[in-house]
Amino acid sequence: MRIMQELDQYFTSLFRELEPKTLYEPIEYTLTQSGKRLRPQMVFHVVEMFDGDLSQASHVAAAFEMLHNFTLIHDDIMDEAPIRRGVPTVYKQWSTNRAILSGDALAIMAFQQLLKLQVPARTILNISKVFSDCTLEICEGQQYDMDFEMQEEVTIAEYLRMIYLKTAVMFAGCLKSGAILAGADEQSQEALYNVGINLGIAFQLSDDLLDVYADEHVFGKSVGSDIRDNKKTFLYLKALEQASADDKATLKHCFQTSDMDFERKFNTITAIYEKLQIAEKTQSEIHVYLQKSQEALQKVQVSAEKKAVLMQYIANLEKRSK
Repeated sequence: MRIMQELDQYFTSLFRELEPKTLYEPIEYTLTQSGKRLRPQMVFHVVEMFDGDLSQASHVAAAFEMLHNFTLIHDDIMDEAPIRRGVPTVYKQWSTNRAILSGDALAIMAFQQLLKLQVPARTILNISKVFSDCTLEICEGQQYDMDFEMQEEVTIAEYLRMIYLKTAVMFAGCLKSGAILAGADEQSQEALYNVGINLGIAFQLSDDLLDVYADEHVFGKSVGSDIRDNKKTFLYLKALEQASADDKATLKHCFQTSDMDFERKFNTITAIYEKLQIAEKTQSEIHVYLQKSQEALQKVQVSAEKKAVLMQYIANLEKRSK
């Protein structure tokens, strides 16, 4: 996509004159990797949907992509993740201290992108409100995620609320901000926000599934990291809900143990998942949220032809492999 190529070139050019290099090199490393660029694409597609100004959309798209990558830099530190997009994570490539500081700088640079918009002040204010709310909610979601690691009991409803905050609000923010920038009606703005919420929840459930069952070379990061880190994902919580007393005790023991051999732990847990058909049940839950996303998209006040790209996004997530 030509616009994505322009965004990549923009990120490359952004760092030519910035000093110190030791601060900006990790940011450039992150932003110029071959990520999916889902979030900036959403901004562009919504602006196109309402015949908005794509040159202004670049700033909003860049802001959300920077915000997303800021969260990844810090998440990888907290999760002690060694690989992201098939290459070493920032803190592994350099150091934890440099990763923290570069992540902080990237978050500020994201907000600066919105100040470059040449549109009415009210539009900038409305987009900034969505963007800042989204940023704070992501932090809330990350804290819940960390809290869950220490809690013995987490419900599926609590987990879904966490991924609503940690993942889905950014999808929603991208779609709504694109609509605000393009001057869309308020009904369409809210409908697109709901598209993003349901799409984001489906995306995270898909991530949970892929963390256990993906091809690591295709997925671009280590498989089994959620099990290694005792993350209470949808798969684990669904298995607890439906397991026999013995299997439930085994699952809890595995997720409360930090020194168990990883291969043994992974095989023990996935054997229970397979017995309970957890992969199929997770895929079914993903389908429910994708259906909700499609229903919300029907309320957007443009032609079916203009909705086609987002409809294809939703369809593609059903068979996501990375």
